[in-house]
Amino acid sequence: MRKVLSWKNITFFIISICLLVIYLITKSAPDWRKGELYVALPPSSSDIDGEFELELANMFAQRQHLKVVAVTMDYDQIAQSLHNHKVHMAAAGLRGNSASTLRFTSSYQTLSEQIICNQRPPKRLNDLKKRSLAVVAESAQENTLRAIAEHQPDLHWDVRHQMSVSDLLKEVAEGNADCAVANEEQIATARNFSSKLGDVFDLHSQSHLAWAFANDADSELFNAANDFFATIKKDGRLNILIDRYYGHNERLESGDAVGFVGKVQTSLPHFKHWFEEAATLTGIDWKLLAALSYQESHWDPLATSYTNVRGMMMLTEDTADRMNLNDRLDAHASIIAGAKYLQMLKESLPGRIDDKERTWMALAAYNQGMGHLEDARVLAMKSNLNPDVWADVRKVMPLLSRPEYFEQTKHGHARGGEAVILVETVRLYSDMLDRLAPEDKQQPPAKHFLGLHLPHSLKLPNLH
Repeated sequence: MRKVLSWKNITFFIISICLLVIYLITKSAPDWRKGELYVALPPSSSDIDGEFELELANMFAQRQHLKVVAVTMDYDQIAQSLHNHKVHMAAAGLRGNSASTLRFTSSYQTLSEQIICNQRPPKRLNDLKKRSLAVVAESAQENTLRAIAEHQPDLHWDVRHQMSVSDLLKEVAEGNADCAVANEEQIATARNFSSKLGDVFDLHSQSHLAWAFANDADSELFNAANDFFATIKKDGRLNILIDRYYGHNERLESGDAVGFVGKVQTSLPHFKHWFEEAATLTGIDWKLLAALSYQESHWDPLATSYTNVRGMMMLTEDTADRMNLNDRLDAHASIIAGAKYLQMLKESLPGRIDDKERTWMALAAYNQGMGHLEDARVLAMKSNLNPDVWADVRKVMPLLSRPEYFEQTKHGHARGGEAVILVETVRLYSDMLDRLAPEDKQQPPAKHFLGLHLPHSLKLPNLH
C-alpha cells in the first residue's frame, strides 16, 4: 500500500510539474506598472558581467519605483522571450544592432572584441581557416563575427548553446576548445584563473553594449531607460559602477594569479574559519579580509618586512598596541586585530560615502594611514574631482610622492602609488575568491528548471 501511494505521489508530482511548465511557457510577464520589472540577465548571473548588469538594472528599477525580477537565460533565448513578453527588457551585455528585430537603448559600455586561443593566437583572420573558433550563440561576440563576415565571407565559427562566455573561456584554458571570442574585460577576468590564456588577436571591432526591448515594447519604459542612461552618464554614476566591477581587472601577472589560486587550495583552508570569525565581528566580508591578508603576507603567520611590520595582517607595532594585540605573530589574533583596524578606519570616514567606496578608501588608509588618505581627498577636491569616490581619489593619490604636491599637504610625503596598487590588487583577489568559493555567494532570486525559472515560493514534494 505504501509503495502504491509513493507512485501516486510521484505521478502527481510529474503532472504538476508538466502543468507548471505549460503555464510558465504561455504566461507573459505582468504589466510593469504593477511594480515588478522582469529583466533577462546573462546565463551565468554569478559572473562579474551578470552582477554588473543586475546592479545596473536595480538602479534603474529603483528610479522607477519598481522591483527587479531577475530571469537568467541563455543568449539565444533572449530575443524570443522579449518578443513573447516573458520579460520586459534584457540587461545582458548585448551588442546594439540596428539590423536586429529588437529595440536597443543608447550604449552604456564600449568594449573591444578579441580572439584568444589555448595556443598562439592567429596573426590575421585568414589564419583562422586552420583553427577552430567557438562563440556563444547570439552573444555580442557572435554578432561581432556576423558583422565581420559581411566583408570576410570565408570566416566560419562554431556556435555554442546553453553556455556563458566565461564557461567557453574555461574550455579554451583547459584545452577543450581551440579559440574563442570574448571581450577585453571577460578575457582579463579569465586570465586571472589560468596562465594558459596568453596573447589575444584584436578583431578591431567594438561592441557598443545596450539594453534590449521588443520592438513593440512599451515606449514609456524604453524612453525611461534611455533617460536613465543619460542621467547616470552625466552625473558620473555609470563610470563609478564600471570602475567598481572592471577597474581593477588587469592588476595581476599570470604567475601571481597562479600562485594565489594555489594558495587558496593549500593555505587558506587553515585560516578560513578565522577570517569568517573576523567577518562576524566586523561586518566586513571574510573574502575581502582574506584578500587583504594575502596581499600583505601571502598568509604567512611569520611574515616580517624590512620596516618591521609583521604577521598575517602585517601590522606595525603602533597599530598592534592600538588594537591591544600582544603578539603580532599569533595568526588568529592578527586576523582579528587587522579586521577591527580596517573596520575602525572605515567607520572614521564620512557616513555620506557609499559603503563600497569607504571600503576601498579604508584599504588605502590601512596601507598609508588615514592622514595621507585625507590629504589625497583634499587634493582630489582641489582638482575638481569627487573626494568621496575611490576612482577619483586614486587618480591623485600617487601625486603624494611628488614635492610639488605633498609640500602643500598636511601630512607630507607618502607612497600613494603603493596604496593604489594594494587597493586594486585586494579588490581583484577578493573577486577571485568570490569565484573560487561559490558556496558563500547568495543564491540568485530565481531557480532554474528545464530552462525556466521557478520562484522560491514553489515547494516541491519530497520523494524519499
